Formats: sequence, C-alpha cells, structure tokens
Amino acid sequence: MAAFDPDVDHNHDHAFRLLVNTPVTLFWRPEVLDETTAWLRAHAYQVIRINASHWSTEDDLHRDIATALSFPDYYGRNLDALNDCMRDVVSQDYGWAPSTTGLALVFTDYDTFAAHCPRAAQFVLDIMADHSRRAALFGRRLMCLVQSNDPHIRFAPVGAAPVSWNTAEWLDSKRRPNSSATPESF
Repeated sequence: MAAFDPDVDHNHDHAFRLLVNTPVTLFWRPEVLDETTAWLRAHAYQVIRINASHWSTEDDLHRDIATALSFPDYYGRNLDALNDCMRDVVSQDYGWAPSTTGLALVFTDYDTFAAHCPRAAQFVLDIMADHSRRAALFGRRLMCLVQSNDPHIRFAPVGAAPVSWNTAEWLDSKRRPNSSATPESF
C-alpha cells in the first residue's frame, strides 16, 4: 500500500506537501505551525507536540520523548536506543495509534536544544527522517515538524534530504518580524 494514492490530486493535501521534499520541516511562526497541526488533526493525524525549550542536555530530550511516545521502561536514553524505539513506533507497537492517518512529531523551541547540543539535535532529526522513510515502506506517514525561534537556523541534510522551511516561510523575507505568512500557504 502506498502512503499516498497516486491517482489523487494532492495540491491541497498539506501532509503530502510537507513530506514531498523532506520528512523534517522547519517552522518559525507558531501560528503557521498551529494551522498546520490543526489541519493534520482534522485529517486524523496523531500529532505529538514536545516542547524542547528546557532541553539543555540529551537527558532532557530522552526523558520527554520517552514520555511522549510511551517508550518502554528499558529505553536506554541514548541516541542508539532512540533509533531502536523509533523502529517500534513505526511498527505501531507503542507511541503511534494504528487507526490514525499518520504521525506528526512536533518539536517546539528546538533552537534551544540545538544551541546546547548541536550534534544530538542533528542526529535526532536524522533518526526521524530515516524512520519516516521506513514508515513509507509500510504505507504509513511519519513526519517531523520542527519549530525554531531562530529564523536563520539551519541543519545539515537528514536522510539524504534537506531540512527545509515550510512553503509559507521558505523565503528569508517571510521570517522577519514585520512580514506575514498566510497559514493557508503552508
């Protein structure tokens, strides 16, 4: 089963537009992210929002992601263990309800974590990209939406794909305090 029906026009399918170029998409304006997640919820996606504003160590990341995705008690709280548990999430053993259209993991204030732990922040996004591809092999949709308060944040490619800005904020000029991004254009 394909993750998306090839015979359907996906011009208005926001999930398709988010996943078509990269499984990890950046957001600057919270309202653009909120409009995006509202659309996803309205289309039966499971949206798990994790606040990274207080993450100053990898332990903070592991504590919160383990809770949000209902990782088992034996979770090793390191990046290798995160990769292993995400395999189980993709299999829908825990953390992802099988009845949903897809899973959107949302990290807010991720720039805080990226400033404190840049290597780990990059690896986490790479892990999410790899598991998004794995999910697609089983006809499932997994995406990672990353909100940053730094409109100039950049990450190296993940899963051999760039980490791109959403379409409403793709232009640098759209990530300035006096510019406007219309939610319907994300």
